This record gives sequence, C-alpha cells and structure tokens, in this order.
Amino acid sequence: MPTSSASTTDASSKTTAASGGVQSLERAFDLLERMADAGGEVGLSELSAASGLPLPTIHRLMRTLVACGYVRQQPNRRYSLGPRLIRLGESASRLLGTWARPYLARLVEETGETANMALLDGDEIVYVAQVPSKHSMRMFTEVGRRVLPHSTGVGKALLAHTPAEEVRALLARTGMPAATEKTITTPEGFLEALEQVRKSGYAVDDNEQEIGVRCLAVSVPNSPTAAAISISGPAGRVTEAVAESFVPILQGVAAELSLALANQNPA
Repeated sequence: MPTSSASTTDASSKTTAASGGVQSLERAFDLLERMADAGGEVGLSELSAASGLPLPTIHRLMRTLVACGYVRQQPNRRYSLGPRLIRLGESASRLLGTWARPYLARLVEETGETANMALLDGDEIVYVAQVPSKHSMRMFTEVGRRVLPHSTGVGKALLAHTPAEEVRALLARTGMPAATEKTITTPEGFLEALEQVRKSGYAVDDNEQEIGVRCLAVSVPNSPTAAAISISGPAGRVTEAVAESFVPILQGVAAELSLALANQNPA
C-alpha cells in the first residue's frame, strides 16, 4: 500500500509529465532558486521545509549539483551556490541586454535621452544594456558598471516593493555613501523615497548619482530576474515637466519588454 508521500510524488510526476517537463530538472532548478532567495547558503532541512520535498530526494539532487559545480558544500555541512553559476549568469545577463536593446532604442527615439537597463545582482545594481542619446550632450554609463541602489533611480524602482526590513538589511550591508550632496544617506529617507515610487509608479534620481544628471526609471513587470529600465539626461532637459510625458512611454516599453522576455521560451 503506497504511503501518502509516495502518492503525492506520483501525482506530482503525472503533472510534470503532462506539462512535458522533466521532474528532476524542475526540482533541481527550484532548489537553486530557493537557495538564491535565501541568500545563497542553506541547509538541507531548510530546503526540505521550503520545498516540501523529502530529505533523501534533496540530498540526491544536491549531490548531483555539487558534482557539476553548481553548488558547493561548506565545511559546516550547509550548501552554497557554486562558482560555475557565475559564467551562466554573466552569459544570461549579456543576452538579456541584447534582447532589451531594441526596446531601449525606442525609448531613445521617443524621449531623445539615453536609455538604460539594469538588474539587481545581490546587493548591487549592474547595468546590462544602454542605447545612447543622439544629443551632443548626453549621459553615458558603461555596461557592466556596478553601483549601490540607494543613489540610483533604477535602484529605487527595483526595491520599491521589497519589504522594509529587507531593504534596511541591504542598506546595512552596503552602507549609504554619498555620491553627491543630494544622495539619500539614511534608511528612513530611502524608505520614504520607495513609498513615493509606489505612489507615483516611477522612480527619480535627482542629481543623486551625479550632479547635473537626472534619471527616470520603472521596473520591468514580471521579469524573470529583477530588472528596471530608465532614461537619463542633463537635469535641464529631464525636468519634472517632461516626466509627465516620459513616464507613460517608459511604462509602456517596460510592459512590452516584459512580454518579450516571457516569450523567449517557446510554448
């Protein structure tokens, strides 16, 4: 007579088979994502509680991931994400930037300002794509550049819906150094800025990363990884007045990019 766990596993197998997936692969990737959500290091019991899988199943999957280099076992017997994932992540980031470029080019055409795409990578913002403005005076951010979230519009857009305690923990880890005299340097001030992003639907970097530069940013909804797009330019051009016309353009392009990213995998 099958046990209840065996019945559950059998039902899960049928569901997976019906969807055309391979159950062990789906489980392995689910464990990797749960590890990332937990900060990159977990114990087997934590994974079992979070995933609902029995310990023997998790142990078998983790042994395979360790052997492949995607997970490593620490001296304290806990498991952490492995270095082999870095190469995959870097390649995926480059591809994400490539897919985004046509959408950023549209932003440049419709706003006249430099368009950027950025991701939240750990505690930092990394720029993965940019299309420059055609103006002789324009902003330039090197693709691959890393900055702290508290001084950027994309950082605010990416963290706007993160629980306050997680935001505070991130800020405690990174510190809040001032890039300019207008940089927000207190957790309370940053949380207030995030509240304003939630109310308005977009984020602003008002001379906070670089004096003379203003940026408008929105998150990409339902992106497979936390992503935001922005336009940036001289503060004299990217004014509060133009935000009324630029923000709907940003939001529309972000929605279209979200659909494009979702459709990268064939049905």
